[in-house]
This record gives sequence, structure tokens and C-alpha cells, in this order.
Amino acid sequence: MYLLLLSVIYLAFISLGLPDSLLGAAWPVMRQSFDVPVSYMGFISMIISGGTIISSLMSERITRLLSTRAVTTVSVFLTAAALFGFSTVTEFWQLCLWGIPYGLGAGAIDAALNNYVSLHYSSRHMSWLHCFWGVGTIVSPYIMSYALAHSGWNSGYRTVSFIQLGIVIVLAVTLPVWKINGVESSSSDKEKVVGIKGAVSIKGVPCLLIGFFSYCAAEATAMFWTSSYLVGVRNIPEKTAAAFASLFFIGITSGRFAAGFISDRLGDRNMIRLGTAIALLGTLFIMLPVRSDIPALAGFITVGIGCAPIYPCIIHSTPSNFGAENSRAIIGIQMASAYVGSTFMPPLFGLIANHISLRLMPFYMAAFFLLMIFMTEKTFARNN
Repeated sequence: MYLLLLSVIYLAFISLGLPDSLLGAAWPVMRQSFDVPVSYMGFISMIISGGTIISSLMSERITRLLSTRAVTTVSVFLTAAALFGFSTVTEFWQLCLWGIPYGLGAGAIDAALNNYVSLHYSSRHMSWLHCFWGVGTIVSPYIMSYALAHSGWNSGYRTVSFIQLGIVIVLAVTLPVWKINGVESSSSDKEKVVGIKGAVSIKGVPCLLIGFFSYCAAEATAMFWTSSYLVGVRNIPEKTAAAFASLFFIGITSGRFAAGFISDRLGDRNMIRLGTAIALLGTLFIMLPVRSDIPALAGFITVGIGCAPIYPCIIHSTPSNFGAENSRAIIGIQMASAYVGSTFMPPLFGLIANHISLRLMPFYMAAFFLLMIFMTEKTFARNN
């Protein structure tokens, strides 16, 4: 039963990763069918992120009311419905509407599952959980690529929606398995709801939120701007740069798999320190003013490896830092701060690149990594 529940949780996190890389893979063709500019993808991603932030902030109350297992099942169903909706639209505004349930479902499951695993499982399983998210992000572009080659982008979204629906069925059938870790409290219990205001007022939480925001700003900047950096600074051909852009994702996914073997031994704090040191080393490789492209390419995969343990270990340390009774509320606003960082900081770098230079990308990432480690160290120090 223990292994079965872990398998179900891993499957749920694959479902969370599956939609995340679909829009970017399909947008060059989608925008032509809607006759809209390239920049309109920003409207869709902002709507999705907005829904994610809202549901993350509401996750404490929703999870108390419905339980993690119900929130997980309903959230995956919401994303499945939204993805199927994407496959049926004929106008751009319809795409925007379907982005709302997409975002709401993603935020709720992210916060609920991260809190559940941080309470009931070791740091090793938290690393592997996020590794499976990476598996989802790697698989879905191949699905979309096949669909674009044989039918159309609509078919790609429809295929992923059916996969998500299959995961919903698995989650529904295995609902009783969640009882292995005890029945979660509901709104009828006497346990007090911490709330957003209460969570932010806890000693060390503001520093944690700034640290998490900073990490996600650096990670998302690497995700979105690697290809542009390789083309604009290293003069690598666009098609080759697009392939090399996957180096970061390969690094972060393989790094999280490897981190699972050592995280219990080293502990969350040391894993965060180690990951930050490796990520900063990667940015140094990218900065090197040499003719060869090898240091820059090695730098991006090194940054991915360094990023690997940071996100899961920050989350996993939350119950021990602030108490299990507060973790649900704090992890909810952590997710919200993460999405704010990943939504708004990459576009800010876009403005910097336009007005100054793309060469500032590794310096921009390094600044956020340094701010992150400073704030997380303050969080740990205040709670020792």
C-alpha cells in the first residue's frame, strides 16, 4: 500500500508537468491559426499563472475542506477539461477562458501534494516527486511534435487531455489508498485555519517567501531565455540552440533523481547550499569570455543540476522550520510566491536584454541565486 500510494503521487506530479511545456511547443503554429502576434502567448501564460496564484493562496482552506486526495483528483480533472477545451477553440478569447480552469487546477494540486509529501515522506521522495514533474515536461513536447507532424496542434492538446483523464480515473480508483497515512482533518475539526495573514506573520516566513521568489525567478529565466542567449550571444544557429535549450531541463530532471540518493543523508539545508554553489558555478561557466561554446553549454546543464535540489528541499524543510500545523498555509503562499517570481521576472529580463544586453543573463540569474541563499539562510537561522 505504501509503494502504491507513492506511485499514485508520482503519477499525479507527471500530470502536473505534462501541460507545462505544451503551450511553448505549439504556439508558433497556434498563433497562425488564430492570426495573433507571437507576444499574445504572454496573455495566456499570465492568465494561467494568475489562476495558479489564486488557487495556491486558497489551498489551505480548500484542502482542509476536501482533503489532499480529493483536491488532487479534482485538480487533475480541471486541467484535463481545460486541455480538452484548448483543443476545441476557434477564437483566441476562448483560449483565454480555458486558461482559467487550467491555472486553478495546477495551483491547487501543486500546493496540496507538496504539503502532503513534506509531512509524510522523506526529502528523498520530495526530490523524486519533482523529478517526475520533469518527466512530464519532457514527454509532452514529443506528443505535440507528433501531432503537428500528423494532424494539428488541437490533436496534441486532445491527446494530453485524454492522458490526464486516464490519470483522473487512476486517482479516483485509488482514493482509499490515501488512508495509509491517516485521514486528514477537515473543516469540521477544531484545528485553527492559519490563513495568509497568520502565515506571513510567523517569524522567518517573509524571508522564506523572498528566497523562494528569488529561486523561481532564476530558474524561470534559465528556462525561457537559454535559447535566446545561445543565439544572440554565442551565435549558435536557432535550430541548434533550441535543441541545446533542453540541457537545462535535462540537468534539473537528472539532478533531482540523483539528489534523492543523498538528500536524506545531507539534510535539506546542506542540499540547498550545495545546489546553490553548483548553480553559481554554472553561471560562472556561462559568463566566461571564451570563443568556444562548450563552457556556456556546460554552464546551462550545470545550472540545471544545481537547481535540482533547491525547490524540493525548501518545501520539504517547511514543516520542520515552522511546524506541521502551519505548513499547509505556508506552502500555499510559497507556491504563490514561486509563480509570481517565475511569471514576472523573466519578462523583466527581456526588457533588460532589449535595452542593455542579453549578455547580462548569467549575472541576472546569479543575483537571484545569491538573494535566495541569503534569505533561506536567514530563515534557517531564525528557526534553529
